[in-house]
Amino acid sequence: MVSPVTVVKSEGPKLVPFFKATCVYFVLWLPLSSPSWVSALIKCLPIFCLWLFLLAHGLGFLLAHPSATRIFVGLVFSALGDAFLIWQDQGYFVHGLLMFAVTHMFYASAFGMRPLALRTGLVMAVLSGLCYALLYPCLTGAFTYLVGVYMALISFMGWRAVAGLQLVGTAWRWTELAAGSGALLFIVSDLTIALNKFCFPVPYSRALIMSTYYTAQMLIALSAVESREPVEDYRPSKAK
Repeated sequence: MVSPVTVVKSEGPKLVPFFKATCVYFVLWLPLSSPSWVSALIKCLPIFCLWLFLLAHGLGFLLAHPSATRIFVGLVFSALGDAFLIWQDQGYFVHGLLMFAVTHMFYASAFGMRPLALRTGLVMAVLSGLCYALLYPCLTGAFTYLVGVYMALISFMGWRAVAGLQLVGTAWRWTELAAGSGALLFIVSDLTIALNKFCFPVPYSRALIMSTYYTAQMLIALSAVESREPVEDYRPSKAK
């Protein structure tokens, strides 16, 4: 088992640009009423830094471990989604929604289907259904279906992230805790977006949405550090 101190010492310095970029976003706090490429860049900058965080482990690491590569691709689509949502009032909300839907598919694929954890999946399905029931009276037109599909995807991603989580025993891994926590925070962030956009104004919604979102993405990126695949499966075979 890797100790938390070791994790902080090895991964902490690589995350410094991410923390600085996140501070820049919250310090500048650019108004949403005036979308621009500058505001899009400031919003996406922490995600760009998470790209660099994964690349700092070496391109060879990403190429050798499909789960890490899928998380990296998911972060690329996340940045596209963030950029689209800057102009959501100009009609690009659906574009952002679709980008994040793709993100969740890549994340779910990275987390894998083992262990299956059907009970966890059932709990996530019930919670997802309850959340959709809460939102349904507020939805109109195509959003009635789009939000439903999106909730199914993010709940599936959450299920796969939490399924491998074991808090006790020798099988415990900090990366699984990071993945599960990150997925749940992502769900909290997106549910807040939905409530604020479709149902009622959520107090301090932007601060809540962005703080949980950036934390979620950081934790999911961290979960890629300890690969889910056995390394020997992806090493080039030696010539006999």
